Amino acid sequence: MSGPEDAWVNSSMSFLQQVDVLVLTWNEAPNLRRTLAALARFPRVWVLDSGSTDETANIAQGYPNVRVAQREFDTHAAQWNHALGLPQPGASWVLALDADYVLSAAGVQEIESLSIEAADAQGGAQVSGYRARFVYRVLGRALSGSLYPPVCVLFRRDGARYEQDGHTQRLVPALGRVLELSQPIAHDDRKPLERWLSSQLKYARLECDRLRTRDWSALSWRDRLRRMVVVTPWLVPLFALVVRGGLLDGRAGLYYALQRGLAESLLALCLLEALLRPVGETKGESPERDPRHG
Repeated sequence: MSGPEDAWVNSSMSFLQQVDVLVLTWNEAPNLRRTLAALARFPRVWVLDSGSTDETANIAQGYPNVRVAQREFDTHAAQWNHALGLPQPGASWVLALDADYVLSAAGVQEIESLSIEAADAQGGAQVSGYRARFVYRVLGRALSGSLYPPVCVLFRRDGARYEQDGHTQRLVPALGRVLELSQPIAHDDRKPLERWLSSQLKYARLECDRLRTRDWSALSWRDRLRRMVVVTPWLVPLFALVVRGGLLDGRAGLYYALQRGLAESLLALCLLEALLRPVGETKGESPERDPRHG
């Protein structure tokens, strides 16, 4: 009879056996069960927790293929780079997920069926990763579209690293081609609104610092619009409602558009504050650390 540790043993030739899943958490009890339940076919899942005070660690420990590690949070990039060191030798690929990313059964099947050797041979260059698009959900309700960009979630472990980019992290994969996964991942964050609100000002201050310190020529057109202050607080919610189909999604679409508009408004306020503050005057204490991921 098999025991709980058997799921941790590399006993199959499936591509899933070459993948270690990494999930970062901090007080993710409202989300974690859905995320981990969808990963049951992966033999190894690492949860790197930042000192949760809710049931996050207990939930993770209830899954036989999951191991929990702890690290005090400093930055998102440092946390993810630490997580990259957790997989066992021989795990050549990493599936990096926020705690509110939920894979579908079809998505797991697609990853299991990947033939890396064939993909390498077909393109004439090594495949370094796979990018996934997302279906955004508001309290479980799927939206027609969102502003959430595709993310490289599956990648070769060797040579990959994360860099801090404003309020979040940016993956720098190993040299090679990044292909597209056909199956989307659900972004399904069900933490309460109070938690979201408490995070946004901290994120906005970090984004403000990034936008103000980066040369204009180095900014994307989206970031240039943000630095102009007056555009994005009005444009972003309208874009979400009209172009991304939020009007068709009823209350869930309106909720999402208002969230995006509020986030952009907070960033605009931080930028204006920086412009209006007298030279030499500090903005006070730094915001508390917020090890929220995703």
